[in-house]
Amino acid sequence: MQYRPNRLAQELKTEISAIISREMPHHRLGFVTITEVKVSPDLRHARVFVSVFGSPQEQKDSLELLNNEKSFFRLLIGKRFRLRHTPEITFVYDETIEHGDHMLQLMEEIKKELPEA
Repeated sequence: MQYRPNRLAQELKTEISAIISREMPHHRLGFVTITEVKVSPDLRHARVFVSVFGSPQEQKDSLELLNNEKSFFRLLIGKRFRLRHTPEITFVYDETIEHGDHMLQLMEEIKKELPEA
């Protein structure tokens, strides 16, 4: 049953988003959105998928900064959640938004090429 990992994933998504917006005033951090969190069945690992609005360099810098601050996030999560083990956090760039945008652009180009009915 995946109830507990899914519930923890939702809680982590909310809490990590709050930490980023309120407790990480860093000039190198771009506009970061947590798109999804996946927690392992044993609750020891969490992959946090992020989308960053900005240039490719801003995306790279933001992801690097987040991964460099993993221990900061883990410390705060450990203080705020009652867990036997605080999960190891890994930030991963989520390309689904860019992929979806690219697909919409392709569909618009196809639509322009089709004769009107």
